[in-house]
Amino acid sequence: MTKPVRVRFAPSPTGYPHVGNIRTALFDWLLARHAGGSFILRVEDTDVARRVEGAVEAIMDGLKWLGLDWDEGPEVGGNYGPYFQSQRLELYRDAARRLVSQGDAYYCYCSPQRLEEMRAEQVRQKQPPGYDRRCRNLTELERAQKEAEGITPVVRFKTPLEGQTRFNDLIWGEVVFEHNTIDDFVLLKSDGYPTYHLANVVDDSAMKISHVIRAEEWISSTPRHLLLYQALGFEPPQFVHHPMILGPDRSKLSKRHGAVSILEYREQGYLPETMVNFLALLGWSLDDKTEILSRKELTDNFSLERIGRTGAIFDWNKLSWMNGVYIRRLSLEDFTQRALPFLEKGLPSSVKRPLSIDYTRQIMPLIQERVRTLTEVAGLTEFFFIDGLDYDSSLLIVKKMNQESAVKALEVSKQKLVPVEAFDTGSLEAVLRPLAVELGLKAGQLFGSLRVAVTGRTVAPPLFETMSVLGKERCLERVESALGRLRSL
Repeated sequence: MTKPVRVRFAPSPTGYPHVGNIRTALFDWLLARHAGGSFILRVEDTDVARRVEGAVEAIMDGLKWLGLDWDEGPEVGGNYGPYFQSQRLELYRDAARRLVSQGDAYYCYCSPQRLEEMRAEQVRQKQPPGYDRRCRNLTELERAQKEAEGITPVVRFKTPLEGQTRFNDLIWGEVVFEHNTIDDFVLLKSDGYPTYHLANVVDDSAMKISHVIRAEEWISSTPRHLLLYQALGFEPPQFVHHPMILGPDRSKLSKRHGAVSILEYREQGYLPETMVNFLALLGWSLDDKTEILSRKELTDNFSLERIGRTGAIFDWNKLSWMNGVYIRRLSLEDFTQRALPFLEKGLPSSVKRPLSIDYTRQIMPLIQERVRTLTEVAGLTEFFFIDGLDYDSSLLIVKKMNQESAVKALEVSKQKLVPVEAFDTGSLEAVLRPLAVELGLKAGQLFGSLRVAVTGRTVAPPLFETMSVLGKERCLERVESALGRLRSL
């Protein structure tokens, strides 16, 4: 195409932004950034009955979190606003009136009850569902009678009864629909609000959208849109219908597969960098082996031609693995800053707030290699922040040790630790490693007892580094407490 790339993400605030929506937004954003075009945010808020309070804010919050900045839209403005469809109603009403006046649409006075009975009869007769066109050829007199009865009509498109509409989808190639499979669909509802079909076409034309990227479930709507483009004399955009995101069982991704709102992933401790990388690879690929791609690499290499046709499986294990990769790549300062809100939220209420950033910064390198999501940080580090430890005292007696040898190991360890002035990793190792030989124990036995004593856990970050961060006073207190536990067994 020779005209500039202009793509739009047009969510409906009838719910919170789920990963399927956001993956579409990401493809839009990547195409715009790759081509030096414009990414537009348009809010399709004409479904008044199903509008969810706070959904618009959640949609924008999700895009901002992922760094998907928009060039035109709410909070930004632009030359083609307003960017809320509820503020563009007169445009749709004008288009509907124009279609009626030129014979491409008509007023329909059928009541909801009549339509329901019609559908029920179609089901009984095993006929395809669709409007039976009762009002398509009403005379002026018949229309006047309906108006006199006070019936507010809807506007329906007058779909050609014969022929076909064909279009070239950039993923699926040529797609053909027979007109006799398309009913006379509603354009304008009785409340004066447009349907998706009308508003979508009017706005995409007015905003000079070059590519419409959406899920493959909208392919069946495309012939309706193309008929509208033709009737209104608008040039249609390029259509790109990408495959759906599937759950592990290969059904459409839904809440039963886990979190689906993009903001839930933020709450669960996934990084925005991870989500951008992961979502981009749900249906698109650079090659058959590259898994980790920076935002710049995605932008530089993105093309619509590399979007596949098969549904992409949402793999939770891969997402967690990828998040771990990105967490390990963070600088210490960045990791600390990102972990702090999760520590503030996840640590017991007994821990004094606000947390010391300097102290937290000492802890973070000890766990960074093990963390897969930021929600794990509080659980992995709790013993650094709390005063008393709660654990099974029998854990102090490591394999092939008994109560007596465990008591002796901790007693002698305490004696050796008391005079250590520089309580750093090197000093601790120099004191404790030879001690295992002196006591006739394996290093794993001595260090295992000490690990439980100072952390309350059998698995924890490296012992000497942990003890150094905890500090001499706290370590000696915990060893003394462990000895009390052992003696009372």
